[in-house]
Amino acid sequence: MSDKAAAADVVQEDIEAIARRTSAELDALAGRTVLLTGGGGFLGYTLVHLLTEIGDGDGRSPVRLTIYENFSRGRKPWLDRLAARPHVTLVHHDVTQPLPADVPAFDYIIHAASIASPIFYRQFPIETIDANVNGLRHLLDYARQRGDRQAPVSGMLFFSTSEIYGDPTPDAIPTPETYRGFVSCTGPRACYDESKRLGETLCVNFAAQYGVPVTVARPFNNYGPGLNINDRRILPDLARNVFASEDIVLLSDGRATRTFCYVADAVAGYLKVLVKGRPGEAYNIGTDAPEVSMRELAEQVAVLGSELFGYRGRVSYQTSDDPAYLTDNPNRRCPDLTKARTTLGYEPEMALADGLRRSLVWYRENAS
Repeated sequence: MSDKAAAADVVQEDIEAIARRTSAELDALAGRTVLLTGGGGFLGYTLVHLLTEIGDGDGRSPVRLTIYENFSRGRKPWLDRLAARPHVTLVHHDVTQPLPADVPAFDYIIHAASIASPIFYRQFPIETIDANVNGLRHLLDYARQRGDRQAPVSGMLFFSTSEIYGDPTPDAIPTPETYRGFVSCTGPRACYDESKRLGETLCVNFAAQYGVPVTVARPFNNYGPGLNINDRRILPDLARNVFASEDIVLLSDGRATRTFCYVADAVAGYLKVLVKGRPGEAYNIGTDAPEVSMRELAEQVAVLGSELFGYRGRVSYQTSDDPAYLTDNPNRRCPDLTKARTTLGYEPEMALADGLRRSLVWYRENAS
């Protein structure tokens, strides 16, 4: 099988796995108008693939999908290809600006437009804040106005982040939604962390004061197909080393720990938050086991690279030239999923080793 076919199979299998687990949620979206901001990004990749398949032989009416994308990191051929389908509209729009004058009546809104890579949001802190606060405000105001006209939106989802918890104290691991966070408001990561926190505050108050049915998802270290290999988060960095036949380089001692949630598990959770979540409330979406160190993660990727592609590199440790590289970087990150499990029926399924293998197969075809 060619690399291209194998990567396509991974994506199609992911879409089928999500659809199997979210039948009720897809029924709710079928035949409705949906706005997705940031459709060309990591999570947008899987969401667009999924939403454009609703109504394609499954007995449902298709979703009428509008995608807002500012193309700040280039125009993606996969996005243009999917946008050519019937019932899909791709709009060149920056969410930090007011919505277009001819904006249609959307039933559901998914706000996924953001800069989520620490390397890039530190380079563009104001743009990061603008997307997470001003962009969100434009969408909330639109949803409020729809309600005032007696044609309310059915649901709206804001992608927050597990980074709103900062570096939790040991007694707050696994971390529940009730944990208030231990976060710097002035550090190098604050543009992202604090703007997401303010975004959540906006959602809570628009839900309470205006009845906007907005819910909040807090992603925990998602990875998998769609995450650009040049994104500069940990998994893409490891994959880039493998396919460049370079040693895997960690710019730390490798002791920090995380749980990693494969994108198919994550997107299944996000659809449940969108359709079933309670307005004004936040939900952790991720996986709670295993919690692995960066050293263990790097070693697993090296082994898989060897098995799949004959990779011969080793894991090495260096110090970043950026003195603030690790400032405010959490020591541990692990979610308490009790709320999502009990109220949404959310349950992650993908084992880490399987998710890493699937990701590397996809990156083989998408290594540029």
